[in-house]
Amino acid sequence: MEEKWMDRAIELARNGMKAGHGGPFGCVVVKNGKVIAEGHNEVILSNDPTSHAEIVAIRKACKKLTSFQLSGCDIYASCEPCPMCLGAIYWARPKRVFFAVTRKDAARIGFDDEFIYEELQIDPGSRSIPMQHTGHKNALDLFKEWAEKEDKTKY
Repeated sequence: MEEKWMDRAIELARNGMKAGHGGPFGCVVVKNGKVIAEGHNEVILSNDPTSHAEIVAIRKACKKLTSFQLSGCDIYASCEPCPMCLGAIYWARPKRVFFAVTRKDAARIGFDDEFIYEELQIDPGSRSIPMQHTGHKNALDLFKEWAEKEDKTKY
């Protein structure tokens, strides 16, 4: 782990927090020893609950690399990624992720995602936001079209 990249993630987190953009979270994406993209939490700034530091940085990095994957990249995050960011990280497929503080540290200052981890274990209809599978023939037909599409880009 390169300490300078983690220092930068923490600096981004502090700057975003002081600017009133969101919580104390920052992220740096690095490839071959060079910063590809940076981000800090922008939830308050953008009124977007998905504008977490990791999501912001992943979007910028993918755009810069003109790829939907971060192959060969390292992610440095000021905090252990939340469930949403964790999902995005897995979809982006970086080489490694380093984080400075844990989700338990985040919970102690009011950023507790434990309920989401717990919700994932519950039947969708019994979650705090009930989810109902309705089924629809057209949706299955669409999936069949995708499966049979010869010129699709897999990701």
